[in-house]
Amino acid sequence: MDIFLWVIVPYLCLTTFVVGHFWRYRYDKFGWTTRSSQLYEDRLLRWGSPLFHFGMLGVVGGHVIGLLIPRSWTAAVGMGDHLYHYVAVIGGLLAGVMTVVGMAILIYRRRTVGPVFSATTVMDKVMYLFLALAIVLGMWNTVAGSIFTIGGEYNYREGVSVWFRSFLAFQPDASLMGEAPIGFKLHALVAFSLFALWPFTRLVHVFSAPLGYLTRPYIVYRSRDDSGLGSHAPRRGWDRVG
Repeated sequence: MDIFLWVIVPYLCLTTFVVGHFWRYRYDKFGWTTRSSQLYEDRLLRWGSPLFHFGMLGVVGGHVIGLLIPRSWTAAVGMGDHLYHYVAVIGGLLAGVMTVVGMAILIYRRRTVGPVFSATTVMDKVMYLFLALAIVLGMWNTVAGSIFTIGGEYNYREGVSVWFRSFLAFQPDASLMGEAPIGFKLHALVAFSLFALWPFTRLVHVFSAPLGYLTRPYIVYRSRDDSGLGSHAPRRGWDRVG
């Protein structure tokens, strides 16, 4: 069972993530969008969207540090276990609360604003469900593992983190996840399920950085007022408007 859950399932989800994005970009470029609903309502969006997105940046940053950076590296720069634990708990809870509050506002907006609700798809609802579960489980692991510890604190940096790095190196050690608490196991399974769903939801917009804005030509705006033309005659090929 450990081999199935912590080797086969994660690689299936990762394969779906990569192949799904390739397929989506190849055959559904016009659907590669956030499907923005700002035109329908922007008051709640102005609060919910920044809270959610900045909170998610903190969540992702915390996972990068916690999963990818070995314990020996932080110790080498003078960050002991106590300091790391303190920063992880405070930063993790702050980012998690911001994300949960922002998501709650966005879900409330989708449910109560008619046009936004009409534009909500089934995949949107499924995506919100898995995303909320992953965030809540992650926060619970932080709280339960740091504040309400029973039977000794579980050090995920010596278990889950090592497994994750071995997974990325294509040499997964399933026994490391097999020994993890149930909360970490559920969090990992929900997260991998979310990655498998990712290519088929609006989350694809994460990989749509507007790099073309840096090299695209300037947009030239011309006045409709004749007086704005000054003493110069209009260039050939352009007609006066009005």
